Amino acid sequence: MIKKVIINENQRGFLFKNGKYVKMLCPGKYYTNGTKEIEISNLDMPVDPHRCSVDTLLTDKAVADSVCLVDVGDEQVALHFVNGKFKSALTHGKYMFWSVQDKHEYKMIDISITEADESVPEYIFSMIPSTLYVKIEVEEYHKALLYFNQRFVKVLDAGTYFYWRNSVKISVKHIDTRLTQMDITGQEILTQDKVSLRINMICNYRVTDYVKIFTEIDDFTEQLHIMAQLALREYVGKHKLDDILEKKDEMSEFVFNKLKAKESELFVNIANADVKDIILPGEIRAIMNTVLIAEKRAQANVITRREEVASTRSLLNTAKLMDENSTLYKLKELEYVERICENIGNINLNGNTDVLSQLTGILRGGA
Repeated sequence: MIKKVIINENQRGFLFKNGKYVKMLCPGKYYTNGTKEIEISNLDMPVDPHRCSVDTLLTDKAVADSVCLVDVGDEQVALHFVNGKFKSALTHGKYMFWSVQDKHEYKMIDISITEADESVPEYIFSMIPSTLYVKIEVEEYHKALLYFNQRFVKVLDAGTYFYWRNSVKISVKHIDTRLTQMDITGQEILTQDKVSLRINMICNYRVTDYVKIFTEIDDFTEQLHIMAQLALREYVGKHKLDDILEKKDEMSEFVFNKLKAKESELFVNIANADVKDIILPGEIRAIMNTVLIAEKRAQANVITRREEVASTRSLLNTAKLMDENSTLYKLKELEYVERICENIGNINLNGNTDVLSQLTGILRGGA
């Protein structure tokens, strides 16, 4: 049975007779029968024949002159560019592309070297599969410790880094370089006079040696936390409750100095250590509230007595002045008359006695 096959301008054909490759076919119209078959390949696609190998096609000079071949090794990646534009990343294997209409270029990368060098533009990594590389991002306020196969390599500053995936296992540890706060909460401690206190404290620190803090200390934050706890217990255990409440700043200073002395061991700089809260047991709080109320009442009584004494002394001084000065006495008399008149509508007086005597008599009569 004869079959018509048309090969377009953007295609090429491979003619097979009885399963054996014969030649490459250019655009045109062809007829096949039972012994002949034509396999069509698009010029914008890789040359990937199904009826024979790539090496068989390359024995045909017409094919060899129309294609370009790249052979990628096991620890290589070929960056494929078509007409100057990045197309894809090719891993190990043989690849053949038509060079009839397009220009193909390849940049071979040795991925046995784990760190990607600057010859590979950063935008390329966003266009290739993430299975080919490891991306490490370090923020502005961080440092990162880089490890190859669990062995420390170097400290990474802020930035973006790319590493090829190969037999090397890549890992990182990030460290915050900013001033960091540690909360030391709920420490149940007995004072010298056997009162149980719960103390909350804050400590601010900054890492000084980014490498040794991981290589020489197991969980430095836990170590710092324990040292602060021990310093608190040492201070509280040597002081009575009243002394602790009165000298809260002294306790903060004691803990701060203790932690400062351990800076070189912990590879940190202690900025401050402050006691935030001292929480008393319920029964102790009730007793202290009672004492506080009694103290305030006593203070209020003292103030009241002081004001009463001052008022009495003022009255005595006024009486002495009025006794010594008749004019002042008359002025005081007029002052009282004015106050009385503000509250009484009509008052009838005669000239038999002085005004104060008459008013006194009227008031007494009214009473």
